[in-house]
Amino acid sequence: MKKVTAIDSLITINHYKNLLESEGIPAFIRNEHLASIVGEMPFQEVWPQLWVRNDLDYDRAVQLIDQQEVVDESPSEPWCCENCGTDNEGQFAACWKCGAQH
Repeated sequence: MKKVTAIDSLITINHYKNLLESEGIPAFIRNEHLASIVGEMPFQEVWPQLWVRNDLDYDRAVQLIDQQEVVDESPSEPWCCENCGTDNEGQFAACWKCGAQH
């Protein structure tokens, strides 16, 4: 077993777990229910952690999560869609009207 990542968001860590499992990589989450003791322990020690069951899956798991983090990044500035001309807020990586990628 190897720890792949730790992050403060239980939603994100579950998303990553689902991503790995959809690629055939068995994974599990540790510290899923420790948020209530933040302050009694250092906050990074109680963040949910994603682990792979098989050490041989570690490199592929890290690669998949790194790719996902790049996909999840959204522009920070408002932008105009080159496809349909619609103005979009900065948090959208795709046009809300036509779905074209920024």
